[in-house]
Amino acid sequence: MLDLARFHQDSGDHIAATRLLARAAELEPAAVSILTELTRSQLRTAALTAAERTARRIVELAPADAYGHVLLGRALARQGKHREALPHLRLASTMSGEWQELVEASEERMRSAAA
Repeated sequence: MLDLARFHQDSGDHIAATRLLARAAELEPAAVSILTELTRSQLRTAALTAAERTARRIVELAPADAYGHVLLGRALARQGKHREALPHLRLASTMSGEWQELVEASEERMRSAAA
């Protein structure tokens, strides 16, 4: 199922990939790797509420997974929830030394919204 989902992702059919990954996540609800792929696919299809929910599950299952925090931060930021996104993006950046640009982008959007 995962190989087929990746095939669909590679061919640009993110909706089909999302359906397959959602089914895989139902079968293995604690599989962080599947949830990560599902969140990425949900972000690509702009299923932002679903991506947020799935990313929250990743963070719940694997709080030390920096990329899980990035995915949650991105899902929140794309919904305009920059204040909620920032702690996750900052944590991911601190944990990994990467993704500082995502932190800065959310901070800038918060400043712009406040102005």
